Amino acid sequence: MGASQENTGETAAGVTTLRVSRFSSRSDLFPRLVVMQKSINARHFAVLRVGGSGAVNKRKLACELENFGPNNLAVTKMLIEAYGEQMLQHIEQSLLPLMWNGRDDASTAEAPEFAPLSVRLKGRILPFSGIAFPVRLGAIGNGFVLFTAPYLDLAGDVVLDLHGKSCQLMTDLLSLDDRRQNTSEALSEREIACLQLAGDGRISEEIAENLGLSVHTVNAYLGSATDKLDAVNRIQAIAKAIRLGFIS
Repeated sequence: MGASQENTGETAAGVTTLRVSRFSSRSDLFPRLVVMQKSINARHFAVLRVGGSGAVNKRKLACELENFGPNNLAVTKMLIEAYGEQMLQHIEQSLLPLMWNGRDDASTAEAPEFAPLSVRLKGRILPFSGIAFPVRLGAIGNGFVLFTAPYLDLAGDVVLDLHGKSCQLMTDLLSLDDRRQNTSEALSEREIACLQLAGDGRISEEIAENLGLSVHTVNAYLGSATDKLDAVNRIQAIAKAIRLGFIS
């Protein structure tokens, strides 16, 4: 249920094909990040998106997803303040993974063959180590998928696999945001208002009285909203509108 997520693959003949799976909200991306996190025994993850335009000094990093817990804002702010400028400069020049050590210089270890294929961040020392995978998608958007832990032991093949998965995850996140924006533009204020009241448990007659509309018009708004949300019925439309953040 929800919008499509695209992956590419190859057939035995080497012809690129399209595999389609389904996801409908940001929460659907969390399990994938948790699996990626566990593959390197990391404790936390974050997805940072590059915002702004023009010169690097006019751009900024914003956290889109994370699992830092109660201190999420403080940790994210600390990380961006420490390395944000270097990360923004790096993504303009290279797609090599970025790494940093925690308080202990030996808190990050990587396979010898991987060391030349990564860049170490310098400057402020954070209380945790980490690795950040740059994702550059051109006009679609840019960002980083990063993982942190007191200690990271990284094998080259695992890191390469994580980088590929990070690119796909960022693509899915940005496409989900684009779909949300497009749907928001398509839904009218009346359609959203009717969905909100329906989500509050009001029947069509009550919605009509509340909004000063006829029952026929309310049903028409709910029907068109259901179509635009690609839902099979009113209940599914309400559920999808909640997941996408249009109503509460």
